[in-house]
Amino acid sequence: MILLDTHVLLWLRIGDARLGPLARREIDQAWQSGELAVSSISFWEIAMLKSKNRINFPESLELWRRVQLEQGMVEFPVDGRIGLRAAVLDDFHPDPADRLIVATALEGHRLLTADERILGWTGELDRMRV
Repeated sequence: MILLDTHVLLWLRIGDARLGPLARREIDQAWQSGELAVSSISFWEIAMLKSKNRINFPESLELWRRVQLEQGMVEFPVDGRIGLRAAVLDDFHPDPADRLIVATALEGHRLLTADERILGWTGELDRMRV
């Protein structure tokens, strides 16, 4: 399963060039095979960015989320197991959303990200730079 970091999900939505051809191929293949996922915390992060006017997101977030899921994107909920794992990540920065996304990826998924703090983390994580 391919897990998208929040910024990758946003880049996918707007067709951002920072999402390179290799990452786009990985995403397309995963989406076609039902193996593309996002953490529920990413929807929260996007809603917070919108509420603070840090991103321009004209459509309804609820509708957009529903369309993503109807088109085959898998949403992983943040449950107690992931929350506990996120709390004990060794030598990881304190951002709670990043910790929850990484803890979700540690369930056996590949994380697509451009976040240098995640990419530089020394923990055992299957990750791919976008």
